[in-house]
Amino acid sequence: MTTSAGTTTGWYPVARAAEVGTKPLPVGAGGRAYVLVRLRPGAEVSAFPARCPHRLVPLSAATVVDGRLTCPNHGWQYDGEGRCVSLPSLGPDGTAPPRADLPVPWAVEERHDWVWLAPERTAVPTPPRPAAGTAAEPVPAPPEPSGRVLGNLDPALGSAWHPVALSGELRPGGWSQVRLLGRTWTLRRTDRLEVDPPAYGVRERLGVVWLAPDEPRDVPLEFPEDGDRHFVTGWLPPRRSAATAGVLADILLDVAHGPFVHAGTVGAADHPEVPAYHVEPEPGGFRSVQEQWFDDPADPGVATGERPLRQRRRATYVYRAPFQLLLRVASLDSGAVTVVQSLLQPEDQDSTRVYTRLLLSAGPGRPLPAPPEVARAVALRRQVLDEDLALAAHLAGQGLPLAVRDELHVPADRLGLALRRALCDVVLAAPPADRSAA
Repeated sequence: MTTSAGTTTGWYPVARAAEVGTKPLPVGAGGRAYVLVRLRPGAEVSAFPARCPHRLVPLSAATVVDGRLTCPNHGWQYDGEGRCVSLPSLGPDGTAPPRADLPVPWAVEERHDWVWLAPERTAVPTPPRPAAGTAAEPVPAPPEPSGRVLGNLDPALGSAWHPVALSGELRPGGWSQVRLLGRTWTLRRTDRLEVDPPAYGVRERLGVVWLAPDEPRDVPLEFPEDGDRHFVTGWLPPRRSAATAGVLADILLDVAHGPFVHAGTVGAADHPEVPAYHVEPEPGGFRSVQEQWFDDPADPGVATGERPLRQRRRATYVYRAPFQLLLRVASLDSGAVTVVQSLLQPEDQDSTRVYTRLLLSAGPGRPLPAPPEVARAVALRRQVLDEDLALAAHLAGQGLPLAVRDELHVPADRLGLALRRALCDVVLAAPPADRSAA
């Protein structure tokens, strides 16, 4: 019920009242996207913008906890007026920044079995009686970020090495078709690796086959545990996600989502605060070392009662642009070390393949992890990855906003900000034609 083109005054019927419960319901009003929810069973209806301002996670995936709308990613909580009343990574004494509050519509009314929204102040005090055949407003797509967004088909990604297959997937004398950056490539293994159509290069390292469409400018990921005989290797089966590689990299580097996204596996739910940490720039990327609480159900000492489930770890995050990531976890209780190598293959705009390798050590002076221990560690890592991919599913097809202004950042997001800066460098290093084409 707009009063003129491009305005959002007036009342909009958005849903039948009986459809609205404690699970957020996406709706549209005046070309804007919202969610409706009752913050307690039988309570009045509240309306919120469709996305959390922090990482643009759709609030249709939120839950209601203690009468507050709770974002599934980092546990940010909102009251019925849209105020951010809890931002867990800041700790109990932290104060949410003003931009954390949600701009709710001017009014929400339940009348005549309908829920009505007035996005902006209107001179009509109450909604009209619905006419016969009244239908709910369509749900629009949320607004696009105003700055550069990196998707899987960005031409700037052509000047880098990308993983395209496990080494074991390409057998001697065999061939395989792969997708990369929206194109199909045929790999062949004869006395050497070949690729068609022609590319700058194809090679093997870190247990995977790599392809560079154009002359690469990236720096390869290297780490001392690769090939170290004191470590045992275990691979997860490659997985596929509808999220873009940039969004997945952001999730894998996120240090604040563990208590919420990984509450069922390794997340220490009662330690959501993220102490201050530093990010050190390195050629082609960056590194950060932090101490964190985590749950370690794969530790054999937990089953015997030798060590508690909740433990401390020293976590080292290493990143090389565009999509090479490493997490080194050293348990401060057991001395065990787990290295997680994550490599992302941007296949198509809505498809990314994920390669995950574990390198495991029981600690100095201890025997190598036995096959059952390796199997437990791989199974646990699969569960953790499943949780990350479930979150990524809510962001399917979205690119990663590179402009800082398009998202709200807090101190726990230093790794995410470093990721965006590194990917901006990838874009800026591209030839001018590639830089403007995406």
